[in-house]
Amino acid sequence: MSKWLEKACLLLAGKRAVLAATVILSSAISITPAYAAGDLLIAPTRIILDGRRGTEVILNNVGDEEATYRITLELRRMNDQGRLDDVESEAATEHEKAALGVIRYAPRRVTLPPNQPQSIRIGMQPDAALADGEYRAHMLFRAIPKTPAADGSEIASDGLKIQLIPIYGISIPVIVRKGNLQATAALNNVRFGKDAEGPTLEFDLNRAGNRSLFGEIHVSKGGASEPLSVTKGIAAYPEIDRRKVSIPLSPELAAQLRGEVVISYFEAPEAGGGLISQVRSVLR
Repeated sequence: MSKWLEKACLLLAGKRAVLAATVILSSAISITPAYAAGDLLIAPTRIILDGRRGTEVILNNVGDEEATYRITLELRRMNDQGRLDDVESEAATEHEKAALGVIRYAPRRVTLPPNQPQSIRIGMQPDAALADGEYRAHMLFRAIPKTPAADGSEIASDGLKIQLIPIYGISIPVIVRKGNLQATAALNNVRFGKDAEGPTLEFDLNRAGNRSLFGEIHVSKGGASEPLSVTKGIAAYPEIDRRKVSIPLSPELAAQLRGEVVISYFEAPEAGGGLISQVRSVLR
């Protein structure tokens, strides 16, 4: 427990933010990847269970006031753009539903005083009938807002007070693996792109096998030892065989990348940091 907490505190010292998070606004209950979610800090941000032993997630309230969070399991499905979409229970496959049945955790609601860590225990329910494969649910830590005191603001013409209260939360994947699972990747179709923010580097990540991939993308000039760009948290889950990866670029970096580039996909450092796949391409 202390190892993850120490790591979280070091990250917090430089920037008051949370790790790989999901922000939830109560008005739409939509989920958007982000780096900040209120005052909640979580470590680690990805859990893998293989049946040998359970683990834990450490929560820390880095705000100035006591906060309460409700913890639930949700289903998400990756699309070919790499986005994780909500899966309603009636649309879930039997394989997806199995994840909800096999993952166990406690407690399911916590109240955190400022700067007081709390561990959430996570494990898997033994199930001999469970087929070999990878199963995934997303653990959602959702803030429960306090009832605000009436202050007379936002009074409608009929005397009804209207007040919008944002509800924040963080979602992390919890992955169960059973059996001898393997996966490989291939990178291709490297090109420049553009989005609303400016230039992008785009390519296709093709996944094969029966488990997910997760790691970092390093972009280097041909012959250079140090990358010009490192993008963390790139995943390809078993429900897709191919996804588009789009990396935002500054105009200056886009200019630097013209010519031969090397794109490398590495495992995350905590998983060993090994090379998963690499491609050389020429950008014009």
